[in-house]
Amino acid sequence: MIGTALQKRVNGALSMMQYTVSPDVTTSSLSISTAESDKNGLYLTQLGGGFTWSPSFRLYLEGNAAYSRYDPKFVLTEGTEQRRVQVQWNTLVGTVGVGWDFPIAQELVLRPIANFTLGRVTSDLTVGTRLIEGETGKEINFLDNGYLNAVGYGGSLMLDYEHYREAYEIDVEVRLTDIYMESFGGTSEAVEGSAWAQSLGLWARWRAPTGLKALDRPVRYVLEYAFTHYFGPDGDMLGFNNLNSVGAGIELDIGKWERIISRLRLMARYRFGQNVSGYAASLGISF
Repeated sequence: MIGTALQKRVNGALSMMQYTVSPDVTTSSLSISTAESDKNGLYLTQLGGGFTWSPSFRLYLEGNAAYSRYDPKFVLTEGTEQRRVQVQWNTLVGTVGVGWDFPIAQELVLRPIANFTLGRVTSDLTVGTRLIEGETGKEINFLDNGYLNAVGYGGSLMLDYEHYREAYEIDVEVRLTDIYMESFGGTSEAVEGSAWAQSLGLWARWRAPTGLKALDRPVRYVLEYAFTHYFGPDGDMLGFNNLNSVGAGIELDIGKWERIISRLRLMARYRFGQNVSGYAASLGISF
């Protein structure tokens, strides 16, 4: 019974990486839970960003590091008795991207990006192994302090629009991502998996002065909206394939006092999708 359920959950754990393989504010910090005991908990957080080297040398570089925890539950049947075994699967994943900006119109660039991902899923039984004494095999070896490595490769295509004026600033990005991930190595040869990270995202931000000043520079308010659709064979593996994010915050210009960092943003965001919701506070940095 565990073997079949385990393979499905392993694919789900790898599919979970699709929410964190590229910089995405909809999943930068998200906690999903439910009061129903047979559902799975999901916790995501990530840190990432990207930049173009210079207007004259249009090399684009990005990086993203993410941590997630997935809490699947397995049902063990022993005659007429059933017991639930909860497992904590912790996932670490890092992605790098290299691209180039091709101007196609004033303030608009087309940006192809090559991406490479490495990740690891580790398993830890939160209920003692005495509950599964009757089960044997390599599947149990993985559940009890096992691990699984994953590698991903693919790319992204982005449209980036930047419209900056003294009275306001507008940023809009549309990104299509396609990364294939597969497992390798690990503590059990019986546990393998693969998944596609395929998504289409929209991100938009409005910034404008509040009329106040701090550190001898204008204080700006920030409004933000983002939408991500996950598609492909694993798009709804964890129960949803659309996530929205709305946010508001304050931005401080510290360029007069700091040479490397130009702006700091404190943002509050609310995320929602199909039967899920979440919220977060985050700190953003502009160089």
